Order: sequence, then C-alpha cells, then structure tokens
Amino acid sequence: MKKTILLTLLTFALTANAQEVKTLSLKDAIKYALENKADAKKAKLKIENSNYQIQEVRSRALPQISASGSLNYNPILQTTVIDGAAFGAPGSTIQAAFGQKWSSGAGVTLNQTLYDQSVFIGLKAAKTTREYYQINDQLTEEQVVERVANAYYQVYVRRQNLTVLDNNLTNTNKVKDIIKGQYDNGLAKKIDLDRILVKISNINTQRQQVLNSVALQENALKFYMGMPIETKISIPETEFEVTPQALSEAPDATSRTQYLLLKKQEQLLQYQKKSIQAAYYPTLSLTGSYNYIGQGPEMPWFKLPSDGVYWSDYAAIGLNLKVPIFSGFGTRAKVRQAENSLQALKVDLEDTKLSLDLDFENAKKQIENSIITIKNQKENAQLAQEVLTNTNNNYIQGLASLTDLLDAENALVEAQNNYTTALLEYKLAEIQLLKTKGELKTLTDK
Repeated sequence: MKKTILLTLLTFALTANAQEVKTLSLKDAIKYALENKADAKKAKLKIENSNYQIQEVRSRALPQISASGSLNYNPILQTTVIDGAAFGAPGSTIQAAFGQKWSSGAGVTLNQTLYDQSVFIGLKAAKTTREYYQINDQLTEEQVVERVANAYYQVYVRRQNLTVLDNNLTNTNKVKDIIKGQYDNGLAKKIDLDRILVKISNINTQRQQVLNSVALQENALKFYMGMPIETKISIPETEFEVTPQALSEAPDATSRTQYLLLKKQEQLLQYQKKSIQAAYYPTLSLTGSYNYIGQGPEMPWFKLPSDGVYWSDYAAIGLNLKVPIFSGFGTRAKVRQAENSLQALKVDLEDTKLSLDLDFENAKKQIENSIITIKNQKENAQLAQEVLTNTNNNYIQGLASLTDLLDAENALVEAQNNYTTALLEYKLAEIQLLKTKGELKTLTDK
C-alpha cells in the first residue's frame, strides 16, 4: 500500500514538472544562452587556456633544473693500449683496463637562458593570444545573441500565425453553425454546407502544419540557448513591440569585434614573423652541474672505501653560445611565408570593413522599408477585418454569397499574416542594425 502511494505521488510530481511552462523574455533567453550554450563556454575556456600558454612560454625564460641518477654494471671492462715508457719500460706496450665493475652516479643540472630572441617574442605573442581570445569571446557572445534573437522572433511569428488560424477556425465554425441551421430549415444548399466543411478541414490541416512548425522552431531556439529540448517555453506578446532604431551615420567599422579580431590576428602574425627572424640571432645560456659518483668492484650503494668502493664529486659551470651562420635559406623562406600571410590578412581586413559597411546600409534600408510596410499592412489588416464583418452581416441577411464570405475570411488571414511577417522582417533588420553598430548586448537590457 505504501509503495503504491509513493509511486502515485512520484508520478504526479513528474507529470506536474513535465507540464511546467517556462516564460521567456528575450532578455531571459539571451542570458540563459550566454551562461549555458556550448559556444560561449568554450570561448571562455580558450581565455583560460591562453593563461596557461603564457605560463608555458614564460617557463622558457626561467631556470631549468633537473636531477639524474645512474647505476651501471660492466661485466667486461674496456682495455687501453699505452706506451710502457710512462711506467719505466720503454719500448714496451702495456694493455690496461680502466674503470670498475660497478659505478653509480647522481647529479643536478641547471640551464638558464641568458639571451634568446625567440623566448622574448614568444612571451609577447602569448599575451597577445590571450587578448585575441578575449576579443573572440566577445564575438562569440555576439553570435550567440544574434542566433537566439533571430530564433526567438521566429517562434513568436509562428505562434502568431497559429493564433490567426485559431481565430479563423472559430469564425468559420460560427459560419458553419449558421449554414447548418439554414440547411436544416431548407434555407441553404448542401453544397454550401459541404464547402464550409471543406474549409474547416483545410484550416485544421494548416493548423497542424503550423503547430509542427512552432515545435521545430522552439526546438531550434532551445538548441541555440543550450536549454534541454524537453523544456516547455512561453513567449509573452509584449516582447514583439516595434521600437524604431535611431538611423545614424555608419558606425566606425574598425571598432567592430570582427575587425578587431582580425587586427589582433595580424599582430600575432607579426610576432610569428619576428619569431622566425629570431633564428638569425645568436643564443646564449648558462649551464651548471654538480655530480657525485661511486665506483668499485661491487655495487657501490651503501659501501665504503674499506669495501673497495670510492665516492667522489665534481662540478662544472659554463656558457653556451650558438651563432647561426647558414641554414640553407630555410629561415629566409619561412620569413617570406610569414610576410605572405600578413599580406593576405590585410586583404581580409579591407574586405571585412567593406562587408561591415554594407551590412549597416542594408540593415538601415530594411528598417526604413519595414516601417512603411508595417504601417501599410496594419491598415490593410484593419480594413480586411471591416470587410469581413460587413460581408458576414450581409451573408446573414442574404445580401452576400458564401463565396464572398470565404474570400473575405481568406483576405483577412492573408492580411494578418502579412502584418506579422512585416513585423518579423523589421525585428530581424533591427538585430542586424544592432550587430553592425556593435550593440547586440543591449538586447539583454530590454
């Protein structure tokens, strides 16, 4: 009995949770996406990774210290042939074995770079890489905002289309009831009733198609947000208000994120070129080592001279200078490749600036046209509503045909959908205008 009650309560809780609807404003949708979308998370991880890259390059300028140890057994000792004169036996040859059967050593080595042009350039490049990823993070956030805003308004339009169809279905059902009553009283033809039934069937079919379109568009929005697909969402109608943007002069394209990202990439390519040129410069490093070695006829560990094992230490300090003289023109070829990459990037910078200017002008023109279209379509929808109302009254009074009534209904649906489409085009143009001005993040303030 207790298990049954628990299962019932659990089922009820899961059902209630599944039916919970999350109301989303555009601001909420964007904030959710910036916190949860994979693209935004990965961009921030790249910034974090750039800090590790700086640490890696910095380590090349710091002392490199290592320790080593060895234990060797020599079953056959190498012999050396020497002149016996050194041992008081001129004219003879002595074959002597050097070394011991066992040897063991341990030591510490230090290496400190004193001058290496590539290390210092690499450190500057690593810091620039972090700045690059910071700008890339801003660009990624703008792209996330753009995708979410576009998808958000697409969902709204699909739902508005569904509302139009629902209103049309309601009105058509009322007409059907009137015709059914007239037919039952012998005042209408069967063909009129059949026509209205066909119209209702067609509306239901369209409604199902729009319902499917709404579901698909909502799934797209949730994907762009990084939200679980099974989450149910609701979009308030107040989010689709028309608030004309200030159509100012074209913004400075060189301050846009896309352009700044390319400029930072140009700086990285310049460092890359300098890093390659560093191969022409000499390098200087300081080395030092300290070692301790033991040798004897048996394993030296823990043994003393009384066991025939002798331990000694030795150390060395030195400077290593490397001066490049000729590399077979390989370095020169690499430098020219880097110069070629820089020239190609400069072409991209010019093209990007032109593209950003074009986007602004197109968005500006679309805004202007959309405002005119919205005004016309709104008036057209109001007029279509008046025509339908008058036609419906005339039909009830026998002064208009069913064809006139159906045409008036179709005209109203078309006018309302055209008005909604005009609103969508305005909102999409508004997003593009904000993008070209670098103000997409202001959508989170609305």
